[in-house]
Amino acid sequence: MPERSARRNGIALTERQRIAWLRLIRSDNVGPATFRDLINHFGNAEAALAALPELSRRGGSMRPVRIASEADAVRELETARRLGATFIGIGEPDYPPALRQIDGAPPLLAARGDLSATRFAYVGIVGSRNASIAGVKFASLIARELGRAGYGIISGLARGIDTAAHRASLETGTIAAMAGGLDRSCRTVNKHLSG
Repeated sequence: MPERSARRNGIALTERQRIAWLRLIRSDNVGPATFRDLINHFGNAEAALAALPELSRRGGSMRPVRIASEADAVRELETARRLGATFIGIGEPDYPPALRQIDGAPPLLAARGDLSATRFAYVGIVGSRNASIAGVKFASLIARELGRAGYGIISGLARGIDTAAHRASLETGTIAAMAGGLDRSCRTVNKHLSG
């Protein structure tokens, strides 16, 4: 497969930093852009978490801002580990380099499987859940040929075109991108790819 970059850039988060990052991104009104602004302004997630109540008051909020607890973050990390997953921060070496380049990239993402696969060039294939037989065959053909040419496939994990593309590229490389929880995605992967 064509490699995007021979070396992996970044610095690994400590466990304490990972917990603070997870708490920050799980707190009220903190999305990817706000997360990055807070980290850039305050220097780290712990300082940003400490500043959230005051920032919320200055922003005119009449009620206290909900900040994710350390216990909830630790519990989420433990659940991920039980499911064979890990949370990767945007500045860490295993974070997918191409994803790092997009606006609004998630500060943390949960990943499961062979993380070295994120170094290669991928082609996205998505389509209808209720695909025709011809559509499924065509998606499989494209995915298989791209795999032979050295590219991996990235897709959601819906039935239809997405599943056909993944099945056809299991041997050459495939990544499923899911917005749902880890426990849900594990059941979905098993259901779609084994059936």
